[in-house]
Amino acid sequence: MDRAVHLDGITKRFADVVANDDVTLEVEQGSVHALLGENGAGKTTLMNVLYGLYEPTDGRVVVDGAERTFGSPADAIEAGIGMIHQHFMLVDPMTVTENITLGNEPRKWGGLAVDRRTARQEVRALSDRYGFAVDPEATLTSVSVGVQQRVEILKALYRGADTLILDEPTAVLTPQEVDELFTVFEELTDAGKTIIFITHKLGEAMRAADEITVLRDGEGVATVAASETTRESLAELMVGREVLIETADRPHEPGAETLRVEGISVTDDRGVTAVDDVSFSVREGEIFGIAGVDGNGQSELVEAITGLREPTAGRIDFEGEDVATWSRRDRIDAGMAYVPEDRQERGVVMSFDLVESGILGSHHDEQFTANGRIDWETAREHASEIVETYDVRPPDTDTKSAALSGGNQQKFIVGREFERDPSLFVAAHPTRGVDIGSTEFIHERLLDLRDDGDGVLLVSSKLDEVQLLADRLAVMHDGELMAVVDPDDVTEEELGLVMTGEEPPRRLDSQRVDGGGS
Repeated sequence: MDRAVHLDGITKRFADVVANDDVTLEVEQGSVHALLGENGAGKTTLMNVLYGLYEPTDGRVVVDGAERTFGSPADAIEAGIGMIHQHFMLVDPMTVTENITLGNEPRKWGGLAVDRRTARQEVRALSDRYGFAVDPEATLTSVSVGVQQRVEILKALYRGADTLILDEPTAVLTPQEVDELFTVFEELTDAGKTIIFITHKLGEAMRAADEITVLRDGEGVATVAASETTRESLAELMVGREVLIETADRPHEPGAETLRVEGISVTDDRGVTAVDDVSFSVREGEIFGIAGVDGNGQSELVEAITGLREPTAGRIDFEGEDVATWSRRDRIDAGMAYVPEDRQERGVVMSFDLVESGILGSHHDEQFTANGRIDWETAREHASEIVETYDVRPPDTDTKSAALSGGNQQKFIVGREFERDPSLFVAAHPTRGVDIGSTEFIHERLLDLRDDGDGVLLVSSKLDEVQLLADRLAVMHDGELMAVVDPDDVTEEELGLVMTGEEPPRRLDSQRVDGGGS
């Protein structure tokens, strides 16, 4: 096969930081190539070089046999390179067609107006060609996350992309949508397109890719055929040591209720009911998991529990007291820690350095104050401990939060919340965008909290994560808890169906949510 992309000895430096160090990557035309590595390994930086967002400090970029120099993404697009970012770059009020053709609309009347009819026809033909089943006239707000991702892919194809880069493409997808995405990969490669996807998920790399290149600390350590490797060997290449792929089963004995949610209803920012009469409990020494497709009320439920949104009905009892009207600060002081779903909006202040972000929510504590002023020396020591313990990169507490990768922002937030020594730990997608080594560490720490007798409420769209960690598991759909199950007694496929609104399997009917804690 011909080479679609050859990155030869790419080095990229940012001041004193070497993000990529003499990396070589060869991707065959018509293949799927996974770029695997921990957070901060240099995966996204390398692809940003290929996409023209960064110019390499050293090395060559060769596309379809010709050496290229990209000064901007426009140059890369002209060379047939398209990139679908982890956070979609779409305009919600616009239609599918308007998003796909934006900036490249067909014109009529001598270029004076957009030819909307031709645009819809072109988008429909492009969608049909690859079997994408996308309605050109639908608005972005009316379609699922999986469809929005296809819109991003179609946008790149509309601009003539032959090589598509996808950054963490499965991060917000259900298992069924992941299956559909990998079917899309097959359809694209059958048509001669080339796929490079950035991931830290071993199973998905092995399942979808033809070849896998592993980066560690900015260096390319190996390229292997997906059919000739194992999860264990890939994990060791990523981390540089043997990694425990699955958490060992550890017995537990749950105690009294630490959190009881009873008949809670919550409205979203539009005033629409997002949580409808939800009841459950979390006990001491227990991990209670909630699975569901994003956007089914999990965010509003968690915000009500943690004090960021006031419920319209119901009670939230924490340690035996109704805290539904308590402030966020009061709940922190009472022992409730919280890892938010949106790390950049709720977890850190992007313009703050790590010392400042490390005391968010605790800046009033005696530990960090002296004579009514913040004790910055103690705050710096606190931030340094988090950075060292949780392997935040770069390990510099003067670094601005905005300068960290998403995964390293997440590691810092998780570390800060663990260090509060909570009696209840509320974690919304705690390992989203986090590499396998850090995921292993976070999972172990959650189990340590449980084993110490603390309660853990774990909300995640990763079914393998909640099935692995939760002692009891609820499924949320359209603002309601559909069922509470023993994670060992239900399959991922069954959970995926319940997540989309299907009735729980008959054998689970007796465990439908009744507001109790059993």
